[in-house]
Amino acid sequence: MKAAEEQKSALKSSVKRLLGRTGFDIVRSTNNLGGVDDFIPFEATMKAARAAGLSVGDYIDEVMNGTPGATQSTIDELRAIGVYAADPSSVLEIGPGSGRYLEKTLKECSPRRYEIYETAAPWATYLVDTFGVTAQPTSGSSLSPTPDASIDLVQAHKVFNTVTFLGASRYFFEMARVTRPGGRIVFDVMTETCLDPAAVRAWATEGGSGHDSYPAAMPRRTCVDLFATLGCSLEASFLAPMGIASTEVLVFAKAA
Repeated sequence: MKAAEEQKSALKSSVKRLLGRTGFDIVRSTNNLGGVDDFIPFEATMKAARAAGLSVGDYIDEVMNGTPGATQSTIDELRAIGVYAADPSSVLEIGPGSGRYLEKTLKECSPRRYEIYETAAPWATYLVDTFGVTAQPTSGSSLSPTPDASIDLVQAHKVFNTVTFLGASRYFFEMARVTRPGGRIVFDVMTETCLDPAAVRAWATEGGSGHDSYPAAMPRRTCVDLFATLGCSLEASFLAPMGIASTEVLVFAKAA
């Protein structure tokens, strides 16, 4: 155990040295301890991942976020629920960032079309070039380029705990609009399920330093009731690791 910890510490130190040489320091991603103004630098992260011998997604999980296997565990849960069983032919992802959920989704299904809405241009270009996805122009609150009832699976991972209540709510209406009857909507939010007194204390004392807007909480009942009015029922939910605590993944099915 001690040897493993020493190896991990050495890896982090070497990554920091590499990022320093490229003109960057390690910054927190918006799904860890930092805030909405933090970001994952594209070129430095790519070089650091290669130096660590990891995929970009695994590097972010293991080194930057300190939550090894977190992305895969979410994908495994979604597979068990049956999200990929129908082999969705169209997928839309909001805020894919580095593409760590996108890459693993494509290992579970083979959609003919995969749309992304990503505000970070370097990452969006990388995802288009690497995975052949379609990057849609984004305003940060609308999915207007996507037609009504045209998508089999709409997803967003580690996005809505980094935006405001109204920003998330506006996306919720849009997600329901673009999902076809019988399709699924998957996203995570920091609900009251994730905010027991111990978690609140951890976030208050250890998280969000200098960025009090993150993480953003969202009432679970608000989500469930809103999507019910949009013809979508809650099919399943589970907790996923996020930084020092957790976030709740909600899976909705749109009525056929």
